Amino acid sequence: MLELNYWCELAWLPPGEVVAGVVVGVTGSRISDITPGVARPPTGAVRLAGLTLPGLANAHSHAFHRAMRGVTEREKGDLWSWRERMYGVAAVLDPDSYHRLARATFAEMALAGITCVGEFHHLHHAPGGRPYDDPNAMGHALVEAAREAGLRIALLDACYLTSGIGVPLTGTQLRFGDGDSGRWAVRAEELLDVYRPADDVEIGAAVHSVNAVPAEQLPVIGAFSHHHAVPLHTHVSEQRTENAGCVEVYAASPAQVLGDHGALGPRCTAVHATHLSDVDIALLGQSSTYVCVCPTTERDLADGVGPARALFDAGSQVTLGSDSHAVIDLFEEARAVELDERLVTERRGHWTAAELLQAATASGHASLGFPDAGMLVPGAWADLVSVRLDSVRTAGTAGDDASEAVVFAATATDVHSVVSGGRHMVREGRHVLGDVGAMLAEAVAEARGE
Repeated sequence: MLELNYWCELAWLPPGEVVAGVVVGVTGSRISDITPGVARPPTGAVRLAGLTLPGLANAHSHAFHRAMRGVTEREKGDLWSWRERMYGVAAVLDPDSYHRLARATFAEMALAGITCVGEFHHLHHAPGGRPYDDPNAMGHALVEAAREAGLRIALLDACYLTSGIGVPLTGTQLRFGDGDSGRWAVRAEELLDVYRPADDVEIGAAVHSVNAVPAEQLPVIGAFSHHHAVPLHTHVSEQRTENAGCVEVYAASPAQVLGDHGALGPRCTAVHATHLSDVDIALLGQSSTYVCVCPTTERDLADGVGPARALFDAGSQVTLGSDSHAVIDLFEEARAVELDERLVTERRGHWTAAELLQAATASGHASLGFPDAGMLVPGAWADLVSVRLDSVRTAGTAGDDASEAVVFAATATDVHSVVSGGRHMVREGRHVLGDVGAMLAEAVAEARGE
């Protein structure tokens, strides 16, 4: 088994401290030992300049949305008008073209320091809702794409049954549906059986939303998560109209409906959680449900700013996602959590850099079923993300301020080296697959029918 040493000029070590001169020993895909206070690189060690972090976890992704970047910005409207454009992309993808688009998208994530992705997967079937010969062909395409790009993946297989509460699927949406939660579970079980032995793939469950899954269908999905001890993710209260429709039908908020039907708890992640009551915040916090915020998408779609700090204080660990990939930059997601709350409250200092890095690393990995990742400690996954401290954004940073500079000033382009699961996927800002920009241009044009 391959053994390597990496010498980190600076490294972010538990419990959230920047330490100089750290040697990280790697055996295979795992960290074997950590030695701080080593002034010079040992003979044969790979030198990692700047600040080295654990791998970042993108806890909420829809890979095919990457094809929409930049094409909806001339339009007015909201999430619902944006969604119609999204269906146009979803209508044309097949397993081969989806693999190409996802591989390029995941490679862009790797360049940004992401070593694990939670792919919220609901584009299951062929046009018209006809299953492929292998009903999980689209899921397999995503797993293979992640592996080639150098990411671990939690494939969060989504149950999606209705267009709105009591409204049947139509058009492109038919590709998302399995008919009922029982048939969804059969297909998801088959998918899980394929990958259960693999340590780099987690097959989780997802409820698209209370709009898309009737309340009486929810217990089957919760039971799947509990029985197999896998993550369960769900969109929650992204828009006020979602809340209003839910209250009209169920006389309860989406969080309350999910809680009443076994879809909240320490394996569950509520995505967005933007428009919550105090009761909802307490319910999510007391059930130890994770909350994944996606600030760049939430501002792009004019969703609003959610109560992330209140949720954290109530007991929910916060994680980060790039969702629709308006940008792929978890440093931007992290600082937006703080900066958005400054705009709402007219106060500074809601989150420390260490808390935001925790959200981007260990908390995100744990929410995706990889609790042994996102930390630079012996036995953890060997994920090392090195960020330049001499770019035009970070130059002049003192060692003691390195984590603050990275969170509040660095961008994804400052990542120069990424080791993921022991594989050195990014060197000097270049992915081992080659020109990721060219890959994206070709895959996006195909997805848009250009």
